[in-house]
Amino acid sequence: MEEEFNNEVIIDKNTENKIFGKTFFWMFLGLLGTAIVAAYTYYSGLFIDIIQDGFFTILLLLELVVVLLFSFLFRKLPPTAVAILYFLYSMINGVTFCTIFVTFELSSIIYLFVISSLIFAVLGFIGYKTNKDLSKWQTYITVFLLAGIIISIVNLFFIKSSGLDLLLDWFILALFFGVTIYDINKMKLLQADANFDTNKIHIYCAMQLYLDFINIFLRILSIFGKRND
Repeated sequence: MEEEFNNEVIIDKNTENKIFGKTFFWMFLGLLGTAIVAAYTYYSGLFIDIIQDGFFTILLLLELVVVLLFSFLFRKLPPTAVAILYFLYSMINGVTFCTIFVTFELSSIIYLFVISSLIFAVLGFIGYKTNKDLSKWQTYITVFLLAGIIISIVNLFFIKSSGLDLLLDWFILALFFGVTIYDINKMKLLQADANFDTNKIHIYCAMQLYLDFINIFLRILSIFGKRND
């Protein structure tokens, strides 16, 4: 049941639980699609052609375009179009993710994926149970995220320090711990926003949590993953 009050929508607990359930289900589907495409791209040998033909950079740029379209057009697009963009991103991401099979041992990937899932579940529980207003976190998250991206780019092209790479991995990992708590907590506020279409809010939230999990997993894999010889 929904009640309108001062241009806000108050959603009961049952409806909230349904939205959370749909969000995590869509997040799971996105991750599953990414994993299947990544494994197929690697084990079929398709990744060799992609790299040799210079398509890898194009795919990275295409990922960025899809994310931007999703972010800026989410409110205007119908639910079907939003869902297509979400799964399109997860599929493209799967192709670029094939590189982790090249770099890391399969047993290490599986083990650290499970560890990442458990950590994500704990962070999600904290974010869900927290009743404090975490909206003030947004400014700090944005600043720290931009700082991390800029330093990463500078290190990649100019400094090229493996020690700084490790520090950045820990920094961004800690940052996305906070981002995950923030995003889960924000879901409760978004559900009470009359400007959000409840028919597609779970897709938007699934995309946010998908990105959070991917970043946590990649950083944990980079720090603790056992690399191929």
